[in-house]
Amino acid sequence: MESTARPAAVDPTVPPAPLSPAGPGALRSWYLYDAAISVIDALMITFVFGTYLTSGSFGSTEHATQMLSRGTVVAAVMIAVAAPLIGWLSDRSGRRSTGIAVFTGICAACTAACFLVRPEEQLLMLGVVLLSAANAAKELAVVDYYATLPGLTSPESIGRVSGRGWAVGYIFSILATAFVLFGFITPGFVGLPTDEALNVRAVALFCAVWCVVLAVPLIVSLRRIEARCPSRRAPGTGGGALAPYREIVRMVVHLWRTDRRALHFLAASAVFRDGLSAVFAFGGLIAAGTFGFSLTEVMIFAIAGNLIAGLGALLGGQLDDRLGPKPVIVAALALVAVAGTALMLLEGKGAFWVCGLALCVAVGPAQASSRSYLGRLTTEGTEGSLYGLYATTGRAVSFLAPLLFGTAIGVFGEQRYGILGIVAVVLLGLLMMIGLPTRPRPAVAAAEAVSTAHTA
Repeated sequence: MESTARPAAVDPTVPPAPLSPAGPGALRSWYLYDAAISVIDALMITFVFGTYLTSGSFGSTEHATQMLSRGTVVAAVMIAVAAPLIGWLSDRSGRRSTGIAVFTGICAACTAACFLVRPEEQLLMLGVVLLSAANAAKELAVVDYYATLPGLTSPESIGRVSGRGWAVGYIFSILATAFVLFGFITPGFVGLPTDEALNVRAVALFCAVWCVVLAVPLIVSLRRIEARCPSRRAPGTGGGALAPYREIVRMVVHLWRTDRRALHFLAASAVFRDGLSAVFAFGGLIAAGTFGFSLTEVMIFAIAGNLIAGLGALLGGQLDDRLGPKPVIVAALALVAVAGTALMLLEGKGAFWVCGLALCVAVGPAQASSRSYLGRLTTEGTEGSLYGLYATTGRAVSFLAPLLFGTAIGVFGEQRYGILGIVAVVLLGLLMMIGLPTRPRPAVAAAEAVSTAHTA
């Protein structure tokens, strides 16, 4: 069977990776997809629709928050179970556009259906189900989206491409948030009435259209590439519904026995990514509860923070390609630890602005370089499986930062000390990164495991 491994080092006389015939147009469409899905996190989950569901319009805030939390847990379990399967299927077929199109479509449909959730207590469950399903579908689409990264670029430019993708996502998130804030919410120039929360529910339609319009270019580009590169298509295997999971377990066991770098990185990144996610998840709560920010001030800081994070991702991408992804990740995590500790000890809104923006400038590079680090470890035919495990491991430890955040508050009796829990998770991830190589080479053992599975 033909080897699926890409060369460990790039030879200028060797043709580019399989998806490189796409050219710069495909890269632009890849960046736009980051922008497409940014509104789901920013507007649907964080700022607008999630807040709407827990605002008291659906009964008690406590009950609504509890229901939404349960929906989030169910979505996380679905993602953890399904992500490796989705990646495995796209590895076998070579058609990553199919997974992206299907799950982006489901995400957009569930998002649009949120428009039907009027402020009535009996509709709370519908809202929770739709929002959770949209989030799960988005994360499953991301598995195949990430898996296209190694083939669209080269080891010399993967850091810049990943960083630009994160930056575009942040910048477009700012534009969408500003448009919704001034167009729909306060009282918006779109001119929608607030009766039955029509202006808020219309945001769901806006997000659905935004998601579809910006996702289509990537799907079209990938379809063209896949039609020109039939050699990427690999036959599926029999063995029933559990066969994909058996192959994934076989690959993990083979990596454990022969080359543990990929598993080491998956574990480390799962930990520090949970800490980085907590920076944004709890940042608004700390700003309002500890530093006295109003809702408007929180929104203004969110816009500034996303801008700074985008600029950080751009700079981090450049350094990633020059120095390797590990130094970027380590430096960014160290900055998070220092800025977080300072924020915990200082007082005043000025301190929050300085330390908070320092946190934001570090989050972008760390996330982007984490994505590119795994991209360098993949081999052709294993991208989907490894990025599926990337999603699964992330979900498996997603309780860690929230747990330590709440525990620290309980122990010290003040919200600001919750930051200590976030810093602890980030430092743990930083320590786990120390033993990894600066410039990772492809984990050929993963390809060998896949090859063995196909010939078994």
